[in-house]
Amino acid sequence: MIKPLLIGSLIMGASTLAFADNSGPGCGWGSMLFEGSSGTPSHVVAATTNGTSGNNTFGMTSGTNGCDTSKTLDYKGTSAVVFHNMDRLSSDIAKGEGEILDTVASVMGIESADVPTFKRVLHENFDTLYPTSEVTSEQVVNAIITVMSKEQSLAKYI
Repeated sequence: MIKPLLIGSLIMGASTLAFADNSGPGCGWGSMLFEGSSGTPSHVVAATTNGTSGNNTFGMTSGTNGCDTSKTLDYKGTSAVVFHNMDRLSSDIAKGEGEILDTVASVMGIESADVPTFKRVLHENFDTLYPTSEVTSEQVVNAIITVMSKEQSLAKYI
């Protein structure tokens, strides 16, 4: 009886990790308990603490536990999206449209009114973004930022 209960608890705890800290670093009991700690183990334990107790959800609604919902949510996953989709992104930029290109625009916070410009500028600068077949995802992201910085309507996103 204890073994199924333990396994169930572990599964529940692990399943909360993906949703554990929706309001950013510094929110919830886990962040408070492990303040000043770094590294994956500390983050996992802090996220597990937040996720299994539901305290950061409470903190977001009550303004306690170090949670601040007045900040804009953001996601700095552009590099991850590019890394995992290099070939598809290359194809989308060459065409000037596509699902991965839309995803990159979304991750970068490009407003819908500026997405056509974003797609056009990347399409027009394909050779700058992908100068060789050995280009890395980091080089592509840096090139995207450089190209965007030269376009007045896109510079505000970097």
